[in-house]
Amino acid sequence: MSLEVTRKENQQPTPPTGGHNGNGMAVLQSMATTHRLRLNPNTEHKPESYEGLHLEFSPLLFSSLERYLPPPMLSLSRDSKFHYMRDIILRYSPEGERTRVQKQREYRQKIISHYQPLHRELYAMHASNFFAPSFLKAINENKGESFRSIMAEPTQGVFTFEMLQPHFCELLLSEVENFEKWVHETKFRIMRPNTMNKFGAVLDDFGLETMLGKLMEDFIRPISKVFFSDVGGSTLDSHHGFVVEYGVNRDVELGFHVDDSEVTLNVCLGKQFSGGDLFFRGVRCDKHVNTETQSDDGQFFIAGAIGMVQEPQHLVIGSVFRELRKYQKDFSSWCGECQREKKERQRVSIAATKQELLKREGKPAT
Repeated sequence: MSLEVTRKENQQPTPPTGGHNGNGMAVLQSMATTHRLRLNPNTEHKPESYEGLHLEFSPLLFSSLERYLPPPMLSLSRDSKFHYMRDIILRYSPEGERTRVQKQREYRQKIISHYQPLHRELYAMHASNFFAPSFLKAINENKGESFRSIMAEPTQGVFTFEMLQPHFCELLLSEVENFEKWVHETKFRIMRPNTMNKFGAVLDDFGLETMLGKLMEDFIRPISKVFFSDVGGSTLDSHHGFVVEYGVNRDVELGFHVDDSEVTLNVCLGKQFSGGDLFFRGVRCDKHVNTETQSDDGQFFIAGAIGMVQEPQHLVIGSVFRELRKYQKDFSSWCGECQREKKERQRVSIAATKQELLKREGKPAT
């Protein structure tokens, strides 16, 4: 979910309607005309769950946004915080985006009301049945050294580790196949995961949204907070979970591309196959997302292994939090093209300084 939208000058904020606590109302009324958030999140604050409310947007968005609330608001009731954040979202979210979200919600509700799940145990989080023991142990310890102990980093910013139990992978593939069978029998037109894949399914569309939300919030965010803090890894608020298929009479390849996400979890689910290697080359920020790769960009191949995070059937979860980009303009700490531009600016600056010094000393410039 992106809040990076130009504000209309004639649009007035709706006054927050907090809870009935007198102090809460006083704080809300004093902030009603500003509706400001903190520039940096309070990573130590544990936000409330907004599951169960009738929301236009993902409950995880509210949980993530809560960390950006002004300090006086953090102790208010959930209802007060919810209305304050909702006013901000409605103020900065374009009407077209709200319409898209509403249509998507209606589309998913239509599927869920007709599709009968095959493995209902997949639709709620059962960590001990889903995850490999080594992964679960690292998550419970929740320390950087614990995460690193189960991981390999074959190239900068790419981590591989065992995550899912094979039985979970089998159940998930079976559920996807059952959904695809239902789609074929009912001739229901579904949206594919992206514009590049003609096969595959969006897992949220047939009821797995809540489970994947818990996966992201409780099991991916602790890791991304440690390894991807510079791109919003500690404040992930949404996900796009899907399974794609490659093979005979299926997609045969996925061209070189940049994921539209800050963090991508790519898991090989099986079945038996050959090929399916995953290729990485270079890192790009939004500004340089369409630039060509260069010879000095790092590159790496990863072969598929069932249950391993790393691609013919894969679970892909990409999460986005875009508010950071309003304030950060320099991504040279990780974007290859930004690094090249920074080096070129430094070279030009040094050359100009040298020319100026030679000029002052009366020596010919070279």
